[in-house]
Amino acid sequence: MKHLLSIQSHVVYGYAGNKSATFPMQLLGIDVWALNTVQFSNHTQYGQWTGMVMPPAQIGEIVQGIDNIGQLHQCDAVISGYIGAAEQVEEIINAVQKVKSRNPNAVYLCDPVMGHPDKGCIVADGVKENLINLAMAKADIITPNLVELRELSGLPVENFAQAIEAVKAILAKGPKKVLVKHLSKVGQDPSQFEMLLANEQGIWHISRPLHQFAKEPVGVGDLTAGLFMANLLNGKTDVEAFEHTANAVNDVMTVTQQQDNYELQIVAAREQIVRPVSQFNAVKIA
Repeated sequence: MKHLLSIQSHVVYGYAGNKSATFPMQLLGIDVWALNTVQFSNHTQYGQWTGMVMPPAQIGEIVQGIDNIGQLHQCDAVISGYIGAAEQVEEIINAVQKVKSRNPNAVYLCDPVMGHPDKGCIVADGVKENLINLAMAKADIITPNLVELRELSGLPVENFAQAIEAVKAILAKGPKKVLVKHLSKVGQDPSQFEMLLANEQGIWHISRPLHQFAKEPVGVGDLTAGLFMANLLNGKTDVEAFEHTANAVNDVMTVTQQQDNYELQIVAAREQIVRPVSQFNAVKIA
């Protein structure tokens, strides 16, 4: 069994961060060690929430505690997602380095959540800068959305060709794999939900239906990053992991739409997560 340290947000109600990623990864057979950066009543896109940001030092303390009982060498991967304070980024990088010192084959996936003012997603001051300046170079895999693709690459991304150049620019900065979770309006077909995967062997594109909601569900990116990492740990190739992830997420979105719910219906779609009904294929474009 593979073991994964997932350092993300926790919401008591609904699905985002670790609540969105942990159960799907467990369904795929991954033993997830969930370490929460924040504990909120609900995700921030409701516009109001209660709870707290966890003290940054707690990240290092908990990782050290796992090391103290001699179990850190079992960790095969680290995922970081929503971060509640800029100082937490430094603690996460230290945690990654400690994990890799115990298991040199461990992989770090950085989901660079930077916030989205139009959607009401909030991140603390300094988080974006630390993700760009500290986390990106240490990440083996990075999973930006369109906003984050622009920030990480430092390039304008207003069309599909520019998205390709931005992905190449990020690969040149350290990460070995880049998964663009959503190309938004710069894809080839605005009526579709489009994603990119890039590694040293090339760039692949996948397109699936764009589901329409009165209010867009939150946590889709967290689900995407988690499933991609889980598939890789299970031995799938990059492209196989990419396709399974896209298809499983599409099925979750279908079930969520059918139930007319603002929150992702991850439990209801549990069987589709393991064995997706959708069968969309990735196409190599570069």
